[in-house]
Amino acid sequence: MADPTPVIDDLRAESEELDLLVAELSTAQWRLSSPAPGWTVAHQIAHLHWTDRSAVLAVTDPDAFHARVEKALAAPGSFVDEGAEEGARLAPAELLRTWRAGREALEQALRAAPPGARFPWYGPPMSAASMATARLMETWAHGLDIADALGVVRAPTDRLRHVVRLGVRTRDFAHTVHGLTPPADEFRIELTAPSGELWAYGPEDAPQRVTGPALDFCLLVTQRAHRADLALTATGPDADRWLDIAQAFAGPPGTGRPPKGTEER
Repeated sequence: MADPTPVIDDLRAESEELDLLVAELSTAQWRLSSPAPGWTVAHQIAHLHWTDRSAVLAVTDPDAFHARVEKALAAPGSFVDEGAEEGARLAPAELLRTWRAGREALEQALRAAPPGARFPWYGPPMSAASMATARLMETWAHGLDIADALGVVRAPTDRLRHVVRLGVRTRDFAHTVHGLTPPADEFRIELTAPSGELWAYGPEDAPQRVTGPALDFCLLVTQRAHRADLALTATGPDADRWLDIAQAFAGPPGTGRPPKGTEER
């Protein structure tokens, strides 16, 4: 069983970096529109807090979490936006405080989780390491949306290795949510990390391959950029199809972002 400590540590670092970005924002900046339609910077942080709170329930009180899932199933497609809207109505200082408290509670719950434990989620059950990885992925992706709203460029770090791993592992899931049969064979994935290291997955001789920058792969699987704007290369028809549908997040197929030049990202 994988030790969750490294990814929990990286989740903390990713959250703290985003905290530095928003901690001193003015009220007007909290209300800036982000690339997600209808969502401001405040909505983005509120969504992270809402999901952290759900994750704490999943880890510490599965019955309460199941009740939340039942409520979500009664209003599919709206509960995520409602959670973000509720938090976005808070004063910025209060929203910041609750987000900080929520992510600290989740960190402590994950660190205290028994080895091998699995927790319910909106998709398949998750281990502590998987839960932390999913939270890091969302924190990074929504942090990008906030940076875009503020006109800031964030430097990528090798914490992206967790997002890459999640993107690789969700290959079959991406096919399934599109009603497609996943490929039978493994792909070879070779990506260049921000540090210059090569991250590789799958058999070296696999005919279906994806290569390029790790950052671009992460932008693709979180649907923060259109494939046409990324320097990813697919070899083989199955790999090519995957890059059109890849998503590392749970739920129905995402709409993604349009190519640059057709609409503001």
